[in-house]
Amino acid sequence: MTSTQEMPQVQDCSVSECGYNADSGCHAGAITIGGDHAHCGTFVEISFRAGMERTGVVGACHRTDCRHNEKLECTAAAVQVGSAADKADCLTYAAR
Repeated sequence: MTSTQEMPQVQDCSVSECGYNADSGCHAGAITIGGDHAHCGTFVEISFRAGMERTGVVGACHRTDCRHNEKLECTAAAVQVGSAADKADCLTYAAR
C-alpha cells in the first residue's frame, strides 16, 4: 500500500464550484477517481470551503483501464482535475 507521502498530489483543479477548491488548488484529504469517465468522486458543490490546511492527493482510483492505475492506486507523478465529460474529471487519465 502507498503511504500518504507517496500519493500523487492534485497539482491543479479548475473546478471552482467544488468546496475543496481554493485558488485552483485541491484541499481535500484525498480524492477518489472512478465512474465511466474518470470522474472525481470527491467533488461537492457547497457554499463553503473545506480542508484549507492541506493539499489534496489521489487516495484511490477505480479506473483499472488507466495506465497510471496499479492495484487501484494512482502512480502518476501528479494529477490535474477539470471539466471533461463532467464538471470534475481526472484530466491525467490515460487509457492503457
